[in-house]
Amino acid sequence: MVRTALRVILDAEPGLEVVGEAVTGAEAVSVVRSLEPDVVLMDVRMPEIDGIRATEQIRAGMPDPPRILVVTTFDNDSYVYDALRAGAAGFLLKRADPEELIGAVRLVARGDTLLFPSAVRALADSYAAASGPAAPWVARLTEREADVLRLMSGGLSNQEISERLGVGPQTVKTHVASVLAKTGSRDRTQAVIAAYEGGFLMKKR
Repeated sequence: MVRTALRVILDAEPGLEVVGEAVTGAEAVSVVRSLEPDVVLMDVRMPEIDGIRATEQIRAGMPDPPRILVVTTFDNDSYVYDALRAGAAGFLLKRADPEELIGAVRLVARGDTLLFPSAVRALADSYAAASGPAAPWVARLTEREADVLRLMSGGLSNQEISERLGVGPQTVKTHVASVLAKTGSRDRTQAVIAAYEGGFLMKKR
């Protein structure tokens, strides 16, 4: 029922096409490798293998993996945090309305992340160490890179960060690239996870 509803909504949107569906996690991996879509809506709880393992296998087995958007019932689902750590670009609640769904797909397709900062922070607090020194990379961030990472962690897109800081989009992209390199992250989502787990957002600068 959920897959049918998603297909109807997305297929009706100009510029979007649903190219495949899967019932189980294992089937999802196979279908994605075969069809090579741009975006995958991945349920975190599926038969055979869950969405976390499926996300890991997709990202590890493809040279240019699609952007994976986790779909879940609860914004405090512990599976979501594990999926983000596995490389998902963000998550969306199943109760999201059609406009939110379409916007989410387009957002991750262009390289941005879709996070609910309060939910990610709550999940991170459950998984990250409660105390201890900040990660070494925190001290290597420039002041502007730190500003960019905070705004990324707040769920802002590159364009929104550009407007907030009063700098050009290309400058933001340069800072984001530097943040990814210094945190050892594959993408923006991984950098946000690193920000929480590395103690960056709890450290005053």
